Amino acid sequence: MSVARSAFLAASAAAPVAVLVAPALAAGGGAVLVAAYKTPADPKAFTAYYFGTHAPKAKTLPGLLSYVVSEGAVATPAGPSPYYLMAELRFESMAALNAALASPTGTAVVDDLKNFASAGVDITMFEYRPV
Repeated sequence: MSVARSAFLAASAAAPVAVLVAPALAAGGGAVLVAAYKTPADPKAFTAYYFGTHAPKAKTLPGLLSYVVSEGAVATPAGPSPYYLMAELRFESMAALNAALASPTGTAVVDDLKNFASAGVDITMFEYRPV
């Protein structure tokens, strides 16, 4: 496990986090971190904090190429999901993603999870390629 992933897991211990990492796929892609935030007890407070505090911090991660979040209900083919909000952050490579998480900004973003993601957040990180 890389130092960045270890730091990520240690810093986010206050909020339940699951991290899954896929192996490298191929050149021509990049790396993505997907954060799946579980439905909070107080959605209004979560939303205010996320968009007022957390997202502005995350948008300053070094090497971040794009950052998008879900709009409206998060669903599955079978119906409702346990998630309230999905966020996708793209980087040039897994090395760039790991460097972003290991940076002072990355540490601050990860530490911030305990301030609003008390219902839990599932984090997946993987490399991708066009098909």
